[in-house]
Amino acid sequence: MKVLKYLSQRIYTTWCCTWFIAPFVVAYPFQAILIRKQQWHRHAHNLNRLWSVIFLRMFLTPLQVEWRFKFDPKQRYVFTPNHSSYLDIPMILRSIPGFLNFVGKSSLAKVPLWGKVYGTLYICVDRKSAMSSAKSYIQSKKTLDEGRSLVIFPEGTIPPTAGEQLLEFKDGPFKIAIEKQVPVVPVTMPYNQHFMPDVEEVGLKIRRHPLKMIVHEPIATEGMTLEDLPALKERVFHIIQQELTKHNYNKDVNRYSNHQKISAPGQAGV
Repeated sequence: MKVLKYLSQRIYTTWCCTWFIAPFVVAYPFQAILIRKQQWHRHAHNLNRLWSVIFLRMFLTPLQVEWRFKFDPKQRYVFTPNHSSYLDIPMILRSIPGFLNFVGKSSLAKVPLWGKVYGTLYICVDRKSAMSSAKSYIQSKKTLDEGRSLVIFPEGTIPPTAGEQLLEFKDGPFKIAIEKQVPVVPVTMPYNQHFMPDVEEVGLKIRRHPLKMIVHEPIATEGMTLEDLPALKERVFHIIQQELTKHNYNKDVNRYSNHQKISAPGQAGV
């Protein structure tokens, strides 16, 4: 029985890796062209979205997105998701509309092929470097000025307690949102770490598991000052942590909490 389970897991891992790599390889020549000019970057971003849609669908696992507000395509947002897996960015690409800009760690820009695309389209930051952090902060504010929404992981890294206990949030995304007076949108992804744990911790390990994303109601920042930053940060932390706790594995019933049906962007989950 253990042998069959091991073989089935290896087969599924191979299947997922194939569908992760193949669409990207096909799309990469177009990406390499589209990243050459800034006016083409939106199209390159849309190719990334298409790539995410394809491979997530071919993972053959249920994926549910619950919107708790009506998405306004004309509004700029600062999305603040919990960080639990390398699957987080593709999940957001697939599920949240618009020409998003991500703030991610600089190591992503070193990944073969994909690194060039990511480093050109999005914002990379080395959190150990004060200069890099300052540069990413300026780029983030410029992104909002250009009418794009931001996606910033306030934990800054994938914690060893991913999906259970959040790390203390960084100030960056909340400071930017207050200074630019744009809404903060908490995002909870409770199951990504079960499907694909942190590669740096356990190596490549994929296990079929339902996926879910909750896009919470925006928190308005109009009228806030930097004195309100700690309270805003704590509020977002509480929203995401509470949602993660609700979705923790329940040993008594031998399953996770019930999922809701997939809802279209801007519609409440049903």
